[in-house]
This record gives sequence, C-alpha cells and structure tokens, in this order.
Amino acid sequence: MRANFTGSSACGAPRARGLPTPRPVRILAVGRMKAGPEAALYAHYAARLRPPPEVTEIPEARGSAAEVRRREGAALLAALPADAMAVALDLGGEQPDSEAFAALLARGEEAGRTACFLIGGAEGLDPAVTARAQHRIALGPMTWPHFLVRGMLAEQLYRAQAIRQNHPYHRAWRP
Repeated sequence: MRANFTGSSACGAPRARGLPTPRPVRILAVGRMKAGPEAALYAHYAARLRPPPEVTEIPEARGSAAEVRRREGAALLAALPADAMAVALDLGGEQPDSEAFAALLARGEEAGRTACFLIGGAEGLDPAVTARAQHRIALGPMTWPHFLVRGMLAEQLYRAQAIRQNHPYHRAWRP
C-alpha cells in the first residue's frame, strides 16, 4: 500500500500528508562561530534542514571557570523561551541513538513545543542550565569542542528529519 504524499522534504523525499509542519529548532550556543571547517560543517547540514535552525550566539564570558559558567548560563537561560523544550548538550546526559533522538523531537512537536538546544562554552554548562533542561543528551562519551558540536548537532537534526520522513539517508539496517 502506498502512502499519500504531498510537497517535498528538505532531503528531496515527499512529505507524508497529515504530518505536522516541522517547527524550526533553536540553537542557543556560547561563542561566535568564525569561518572555518566547523562553520562549514554546520552550514552544510543546516542548509538541508527545513525549516533551518534558528541560532542565537551568546558571548563568551571571562573570569574563573565557575564565574564563566554562571555568566554564560544566565545568558543562555535569558535567551531560552519559557515554553521551549530545553535540551542541554551535556557530557553527562543520555546518549540516545538516532531513532530515539528523532522520537524525542517528534514528541516535542506533537506537544507544540519548540526544541531548543543549549550548547555551553569551553567551561561547559552551569548547573542552573542543566536543571532547567527537560532533557540532557550527550553526543557520545568523548568531549567535543563546542564549535564542532554545532555541526554534529545539525547532522543529527538532519538525520532525525530523514528518519521521520522515511528517507534513505538514515540506513537503519546498519549496525
């Protein structure tokens, strides 16, 4: 049996009729991205997303590690919409597979909430930020540079979109 399709997705596949129009995700990130390979990686995947993510860059703070986390955390929380589904990218968070990540985004959309990803700076996230987040996820057990995390997140957002649209970009059969 064939599904009824209408329109097209960011990955070129038709979008199933009846699926809600995806909400743009928001990325709140510490630091200003400069031209370079990290920015190119992010741009490559962000350009494939429909709608593209909305990015808010938070200035990097100065001071002791604790003071930097506190200041950057306060700025992240100030930029976070009250009704957002806050997802902190945190080394101590859960490590969902791509299907579980796609399901998390789908649940947020079904609840009418915009997913808002919080990326800390070099000192990490303040405990106030992780306490506010409904979800804490890690992109694996290794520590990643905060600018590289944006590109990795954009790829996973694109992959989640492909999973939800049944596009072959994500090869679920692979181990």
